[in-house]
Amino acid sequence: MSTPVKKVPIHLQSAQNRLLIKNGKVVNEDDIVEEDVYIEDGIIKQLGRNLIIPGGTRVIDARGKLVIPGGIDPHTHFEFEFMNTTSVDDFYQGTKAAVAGGTTMIIDFVLVKKGESLLDSYYSYRQKADEKVCCDYALHVIISYWNDKVFDEMSILCSEHGVNSFKTFMAYSFMLNDSELYSAFEACKKLGAVAMVHAENGSIVFKNTEKLLAKGVTGPEGHELSRPEEVEAEAVNRACTIANQVDCPLYIVHVMSKSATIALAQARSRGVRVIGETLAAALGTDGSHCKNTCFQHSAGHVLSPPLRSDPMTPQYLMNSLAQNDLQLTGSDNCTFNKSQKEMGLNDFSKIPNGVNGVEDRMSVIWEKGVHSGLIDACRFVAITSTTAAKIFNLYPRKGCIALGSDADIVIWNPNKTRTISAKTHHQAVDFNIFEGMECHGVPEYVIVNGRVCVDDEQVKVVQGHGNYIECPVFPPFVYDIENASKLKPSDNGDANWVTQPTQKENDRKVCPTPTLPESSVSTPSCKGPRPEGQRNLQDSTFSISEDLDVARRACIKVQNPPGGKSSGFW
Repeated sequence: MSTPVKKVPIHLQSAQNRLLIKNGKVVNEDDIVEEDVYIEDGIIKQLGRNLIIPGGTRVIDARGKLVIPGGIDPHTHFEFEFMNTTSVDDFYQGTKAAVAGGTTMIIDFVLVKKGESLLDSYYSYRQKADEKVCCDYALHVIISYWNDKVFDEMSILCSEHGVNSFKTFMAYSFMLNDSELYSAFEACKKLGAVAMVHAENGSIVFKNTEKLLAKGVTGPEGHELSRPEEVEAEAVNRACTIANQVDCPLYIVHVMSKSATIALAQARSRGVRVIGETLAAALGTDGSHCKNTCFQHSAGHVLSPPLRSDPMTPQYLMNSLAQNDLQLTGSDNCTFNKSQKEMGLNDFSKIPNGVNGVEDRMSVIWEKGVHSGLIDACRFVAITSTTAAKIFNLYPRKGCIALGSDADIVIWNPNKTRTISAKTHHQAVDFNIFEGMECHGVPEYVIVNGRVCVDDEQVKVVQGHGNYIECPVFPPFVYDIENASKLKPSDNGDANWVTQPTQKENDRKVCPTPTLPESSVSTPSCKGPRPEGQRNLQDSTFSISEDLDVARRACIKVQNPPGGKSSGFW
């Protein structure tokens, strides 16, 4: 006999899934508006002031704080098998750290070893991730070799599994040659996928490494010497040239130097459709650390392309983000402990490449960008969330605070500070490249799919709470770049989204999905902020279970009665 299900009163059925964020400044990529945000069942249902909400709703007062879209990190490597070892942040520890830092979605990379099936590798990653992730995630797939079967599997991944991006390498043992890159980019164009590339001239890196080791240069300082700026810049230019031959939009991952940034900007000025990503590591520190006499410290800063020794590089990259020569940021979080880094103790070429960043990306960028005065809060939202959502066709479900969007939200205190340290971070790695950095800007609350997962700076994530998110092909931001600037929530949203015409910035906006049963409350009038002394329903004991008397209902002005005026569908 089955256990009977207890009937829960309607006003309590989703009370735990209701949240009101009030008195904050909502920041999107294009504006800052003082309005409240009502969330129910993981979705943003209302925006504005004087919202009518059900009783039992939790209220968070965001006065003096910013309410921003959760960060989207488009570049992580959790449980990544690389250079004869595996990165220590798994999908649980990595996404927990992401959420702790204000990132509510990550996009990881499926490693496909030479000769292995793309589909089998994808299934393997789904098995690793699905039961562990604390936030939503998507997957890019790495192309490590080329033949006709690869294209067939790419097609299946796009059409059946929500993959819309493929990464190629121009360095390492699994790099593609120019002809293979041409074919891979051509395939991406046919499928409407985003072609991504790690741009370094792998052949030159190999020869430089041989030469340095023969001269007795074995320490971490040899890493940057083997991969100078021009080696990165040459590969950026070559990748842009190849992609342009087949009219394929291109995404350059981790642009790390001035020279590479200039090469990318020049390609964009020639009309090449190319997007540039840089890293929190490149913005928050530099390559001088690789010359430190402590091996753990110097090896802990080794990644590829390398951090540059020029101390002006971080500011140059941040200025490039401000000017849109670079478009977004990731972390390239690929972490290895001291014992793993020591695999290259006598040979820098064997040091596992990778650093942390998934937890600290948002704070580092705020500190180096907004607090320093190089970018404003809207640009911060763009380069940490919105642009990634647009590139991978997740917008406006992700990357903005809008009616009907997922409730992935951060309440950001721009005035509070924190000091980064490996002793206090939430990652599995025993080293932090930002050690001792004081950052202005702290995520006090982080909401993931409507659930408060960082509560007054206390991390309360749930393993397996995240979902795999499919990314549709032919993202307009990439494939219709001439009109990319016009992409707004109302232009790219669900056909069922409705917005009410507004006269004032603080007018009430309501998602068409009803928050309250029609029998419980009449449509409120869309008025401005209440005068002092007037009753505020948000602070009352109002419940959707209570019956409103006829006299009270009759005195409520109906602006848009049922069957009346509608502003149309977007």
